[in-house]
Amino acid sequence: MTKLLITRPLPQDVLSALDSFDLTVRQETMPLNADELRSALRDYDAVLPTLGDMFSAPVFADVPNPRARILANFGVGYNHIDAAAAQAAGLTVTNTPGAVTDATADIAMTLMLMSARRAGEGERMVRAGAWEGWHPTQMLGMHLSGKTVGIVGMGRIGQAIARRCHYGFGMTVKYFNRSEKSLDFPAEVCMDLADLAGSVDVLVAAVPGSAQTHHLIDADVLGAMRTHAHLINISRGDVVDETALIAALQANQIGGAGLDVYEFEPKVPQALRDLENVVLLPHLGTSALEVRIEMGLMAVENLKVFFAGKTPPNAV
Repeated sequence: MTKLLITRPLPQDVLSALDSFDLTVRQETMPLNADELRSALRDYDAVLPTLGDMFSAPVFADVPNPRARILANFGVGYNHIDAAAAQAAGLTVTNTPGAVTDATADIAMTLMLMSARRAGEGERMVRAGAWEGWHPTQMLGMHLSGKTVGIVGMGRIGQAIARRCHYGFGMTVKYFNRSEKSLDFPAEVCMDLADLAGSVDVLVAAVPGSAQTHHLIDADVLGAMRTHAHLINISRGDVVDETALIAALQANQIGGAGLDVYEFEPKVPQALRDLENVVLLPHLGTSALEVRIEMGLMAVENLKVFFAGKTPPNAV
């Protein structure tokens, strides 16, 4: 029977679909440590890892003849896996695209609304008993409808966000991408990221995490943004230079920010937590039961197809 390691607890519907495997479910919620990463490759035929399980090149180098044949990642992002090193070691890597698209786009809209309308700040005021009642100039935020949004990365998730902005809020859509896209809604491509940042009311990071996108949103991009504009990040934490963002927020250089991910997650700097003009969510992008089940079942399908001797539908 094929030995499978699931690195963190998953919904029961997903586990029930794996009854043909010799299943080990690790009960920890933190990522695999160095020893666990190596034993996963040595002791199992397959691993179902997720965010933070750092299967780096040195890990593969330490296990030159791994027993594992596939890493069926739970999630669309797989920047925690060195896919080239995995493939060189003879492992197939898969992910779960599609399942996360709408849920992540919804969180982007949540952050856009919360940041623009100062919802987090307002809730803290009410909870602290500091609200003195409505008045005409209290907590004036930015009206989102009709504004211009800039999408950095027009993949599945970027397009889903753009559709919500265009059709739901009547927003003008601009975007930055490696190439121009053929889209089913009006959108203007900008080939210079700083130019895009300087022409929008909301800038949304929706690119995959990689060496190429590390600190893509840096001090120069933040400096190009309008003083009333908001930055939203639902991609990977290190896409944004967190130190530069904190400085921009502290100086009121931009209007605000909404973050679901962090550069050194789960560590969130005290300086960021102290700021009122930023909304901070605990990586809720796909945190809906039906979405997590769909992600898990997609990973299950990748595993079953692979061990049937065929190419998995979501090989990376």
